[in-house]
Amino acid sequence: MGIFRYDSKYSAPTKEQRERYMRGEREEHTFGKDGEICLVLYDEAAYLKDDTDGVRILFTGVQDKQKVHDEVRRLLEEHEQKGQRPNEFRT
Repeated sequence: MGIFRYDSKYSAPTKEQRERYMRGEREEHTFGKDGEICLVLYDEAAYLKDDTDGVRILFTGVQDKQKVHDEVRRLLEEHEQKGQRPNEFRT
């Protein structure tokens, strides 16, 4: 079906997308040391929220829904690398 990426924590799936994909029973999982990554699994979609970067991603359809686990792994690695880098703007 598709992958929809929202690069701001203030943008979100449209009303049509919510009504079509994000309904019914859901299962929530949190990742990261402070739970900053939230994964919500629906029957026909997966919604990934990263509160650190403000990124939201909606995975729809069976094929694309399976890609969410790779994206979670990538985000966790990215956050870990950010934590290991020194602060370049320290005075």
